[in-house]
Amino acid sequence: METNIYNITILIACLLATVLLFFIISIIRYHRKYVKLQKERIHAEITIQENERKRIATDLHDSLGPLLSSVKLQINSLDSTSENDQHIINKAGRHLDEIIANLREISHNLLPNTLQRKGLTEAIREFTGNQTKRNGTKIDFYQLQQVAISPEMEIHVFRMVQEIIHNSLKHAHAKNLQVGLGKENNEIIILTKDDGVGFDYEKMRKGSSGLGLKSIESRIEILNGTYILKSSPGNGTSYFIKIPVKT
Repeated sequence: METNIYNITILIACLLATVLLFFIISIIRYHRKYVKLQKERIHAEITIQENERKRIATDLHDSLGPLLSSVKLQINSLDSTSENDQHIINKAGRHLDEIIANLREISHNLLPNTLQRKGLTEAIREFTGNQTKRNGTKIDFYQLQQVAISPEMEIHVFRMVQEIIHNSLKHAHAKNLQVGLGKENNEIIILTKDDGVGFDYEKMRKGSSGLGLKSIESRIEILNGTYILKSSPGNGTSYFIKIPVKT
């Protein structure tokens, strides 16, 4: 009798363990599938975003740019003996020059041609230089090691650096910013540090992924990377991003 009870108990325990193991495996498989689907969704959204940026940049460069240049030529060709009219013409010409310059910058930010022609390092160097001239913020870019990655990875890394710099200038009001790029142990390393106003990172995380952080996180996730963000009010913000490179 006791033997039968013991055997039944063992059998029930085995059945329960089997059922439990089945549920655990099912949950793990579901989680992996969910993560995969999330990555695919994020990747699709970013791909659509990049294609839309390319389309808008092309329209600005090929359509609006020549049109504004034509308008400027027509305005400059006006001949007036009135000093007041000439003043208005000159003022309109200066405004058009400013609009054309801003248009070129917007088009370049949407689709950096340097990235396609000269690669990631030169694209970041050019972007940081332009931002320094435009905003007056001192941006030091340094390359730790030579970086050679796929064009798809290049655009993700460039967009992350672009977003970090944008946040430092617009939201953190930084006066100095350091950006480092390198490669170590088959991983791309991105280091940034600014002297801006900083923010309460934990509080921000509990609320919403503001300051463009969501975009940065999405790209890091697509590339199977990791990051550490350190910031606090009055102490600036720093990023440490690691992205594996397939060999």
